[in-house]
Amino acid sequence: MHREIIHIDEEKCNGCGLCVPSCIEGALRIVNGKAKLVSEVYCDGLGACIGECPQGALSIERREAEPFDEDAVLEQVTKENGKKTVPSVSGGCPGSAIMNMLRETEGSESTASATPSRSHLGHWPVQLRLIPYDAPFLKDADILVCADCVPFAVPDMHSRYIKDHAVLVGCPKLDDLALYREKLAAIFKTCSPNSITVLRMEVPCCSGLTRAVVEARNRTMPDMPVDVHEIFIDGDIEKSTV
Repeated sequence: MHREIIHIDEEKCNGCGLCVPSCIEGALRIVNGKAKLVSEVYCDGLGACIGECPQGALSIERREAEPFDEDAVLEQVTKENGKKTVPSVSGGCPGSAIMNMLRETEGSESTASATPSRSHLGHWPVQLRLIPYDAPFLKDADILVCADCVPFAVPDMHSRYIKDHAVLVGCPKLDDLALYREKLAAIFKTCSPNSITVLRMEVPCCSGLTRAVVEARNRTMPDMPVDVHEIFIDGDIEKSTV
């Protein structure tokens, strides 16, 4: 298949190794003084390692490559670490740094209703492409898979949907749905969510997000219902379960 994958310019690479720990999938190693791609199946093509390279030796290219394999990554990480772990992320793009943002909930209902603009976001990042499949905030969570246009049509988005949910945001029209399916399947298999809700817009292209979630669910936890909330541009909401 043709997909995005890391490219290493060996003439620029000085073997400093800063890229290696930034690749949580373990796709990079230093071999004979140069960064090398261990296996194509370990590289998700998202480029989290790029920001760590001081020489500008890393880039993303689109070429024929083996598909990214979350199961192979998990097996490798488990073998190397002796257990399932989430490598800490430091430096590089702030959007890749995992953060839990727990907030006070005592007297929460009256407080939340009195201050509707209060953020209920409990973690960072939120972009599906940036969230590790085994991020700690996904474990046993109520997962909300949200099309990125939805918040602009739901005035009470935080209190209605974001509160008490792990949020995964993506665009089914502009992003790679195949990558979404693989990432979601790995998340469901690894983290065993308590519930799955999809928020999609009424526009036809947004149906791809529901398909990706349902296909990933079917592969990993077929008995788990998926609640789908279709958001209309005027703010109306139609609910169903698949």
